[in-house]
Amino acid sequence: MTKFFAARDGRRLAYQDSGGDGPAVLCLAGLSRNHRDFEDLEARLAPKRRVIRLDSRGRGFSEHAVDAHAEYNVPTEAGDAIALLDHLGLSRVALIGTSRGGILSMAIAGAQPERVSGVVLNDVGAVIEGGGLLRILATLGRPPKAQSFEAAAADLKSANAAQFPNLPDAEWLRHAHRLYDDVEGRPTLAYDPHLRMAVSGAIEDGGPHVAIWPLFEALKTLPVLVIRGENSDILTAETLDAMREEHSGLKTVTLKDRGHAPFLNEPDATAAIEAFLDEADSA
Repeated sequence: MTKFFAARDGRRLAYQDSGGDGPAVLCLAGLSRNHRDFEDLEARLAPKRRVIRLDSRGRGFSEHAVDAHAEYNVPTEAGDAIALLDHLGLSRVALIGTSRGGILSMAIAGAQPERVSGVVLNDVGAVIEGGGLLRILATLGRPPKAQSFEAAAADLKSANAAQFPNLPDAEWLRHAHRLYDDVEGRPTLAYDPHLRMAVSGAIEDGGPHVAIWPLFEALKTLPVLVIRGENSDILTAETLDAMREEHSGLKTVTLKDRGHAPFLNEPDATAAIEAFLDEADSA
């Protein structure tokens, strides 16, 4: 069931809460994504944990920004996540962040490390490749042309098959339903299209890559698991190696036949996340 809370500026933001009695996990989605990306993972974790899935402002069921440039940025969105923890009275959580959500996780850990038991970064790290960012920008804010979810799934497969080879058609269809809202059977954007305006300049000016090492430094004293898609154009194997050198306890999993970003329903990913969270609980 969708619940709502007020951000510090009054923006009405949505979240899902499994309400379990176990240790809490906060899931943060990618740039234009929403809570649906974590449905499979929530089903896997909820028997032992309280799983909270936030829709960042302008995404999913959350209210859109009044001023896109002022509101769609990492400090504001990380502040929204902290406000949700305050709203729920949670003093300590594990964070699972995909892409942009991983950057938000780093920012939260930097601001309030005492509230973070561990961080899972899904296909994002200390250096973000510019080529991948430009690929994302090419479709960001542009409504899908497909008139049905089956056609949208076919378009997604055509555009992403190189990064996700051997993915069954049924999974592409499930991905389309996670990615888009359903308006009378037609797929539509599940986020504010003004998000493009807020981030396009930073992406276009970023050069061959964007280094965010200072954010990653905030994780050096915390347990961290990095999940990487073998074919990712956002997180390279070289960057992951460099991250290992900076964080001696870093745990990593690289998923075959996955690009940006893994769905977190892959058996190797879910097994690694469960083992990591169990270990973080006892740290």
